[in-house]
Amino acid sequence: MKAVIALETYGQIIQRAWWNLTHRLGLADIADILIVTVIIYQLIMLIRQTRSSAVLKGLILLIFTTAVSTLLGMTALNWMMMVLINNGALVLIVLFQPELRKALESLGRNRFMTHGLSAEETERQSALREIVTCLQDLSRRRVGALIVIERSTGLQDIIETGTAVDARISAPLLENIFEPNTPLHDGAVIIRDLRVVSAACILPLTESDTVSRDLGTRHRASIGISETTDAVALIVSEETGIISVARGGRLSRHQDAESLNKLLNELYEEPTKGFRAVFRHREKEAKEGE
Repeated sequence: MKAVIALETYGQIIQRAWWNLTHRLGLADIADILIVTVIIYQLIMLIRQTRSSAVLKGLILLIFTTAVSTLLGMTALNWMMMVLINNGALVLIVLFQPELRKALESLGRNRFMTHGLSAEETERQSALREIVTCLQDLSRRRVGALIVIERSTGLQDIIETGTAVDARISAPLLENIFEPNTPLHDGAVIIRDLRVVSAACILPLTESDTVSRDLGTRHRASIGISETTDAVALIVSEETGIISVARGGRLSRHQDAESLNKLLNELYEEPTKGFRAVFRHREKEAKEGE
């Protein structure tokens, strides 16, 4: 009998909800529904590949059990389920703390919260900071490094001489690559399109007689690649810790954080020689190949 009454009650609730939905739905209600839908969708996407997805499944099962216990008139079970649900907010905050923190950080990095910067610009600035941080850390520890940034001239032949990496730019990654006595420390790192594509690459040495004899193989290789391509090479001297930049066959030494930031930003902002030109260069090659 209780089950029949409960079914009638749920039927009436559904009828009233449908009538309100079709007769009283305004713009504010539509916006409200869309916002809630987006929030729920984002939460599901946020936790779908985490361990918290199992917790979410358990929560759905809990709600389903509560509804069934109410429908069938199981008073004791329904009371226990309601206690769990009513006190579940604090439990959910504890269980989903990593996901909630990640969501808030993502919101803080939103372009509306970063003075109008686009996602591409934010990613670019973050990558540049990581490169400068890496160079400064290696310079302080006097660990040799050679980073080559590809521009409009493709470096695929150079990339193939090394070991494929294909990872986002980060200071810890770059520092680990150049750490002495590691498999990839000897050679150059190639950066393409805001990604570390290859490490331990072999570069052509300069044949110029004007290069100082005090400079080692790392510096000669950086000048060599900048002579034959429009790539820019960043070097950290193993002996002195001095940071240098090779560009257009010329070597500029004693670079600091400010000059490095200025140089890298100029490279990315140049309309014809920046990193976006790499895509145009490849598209042109593909069309010619066809």
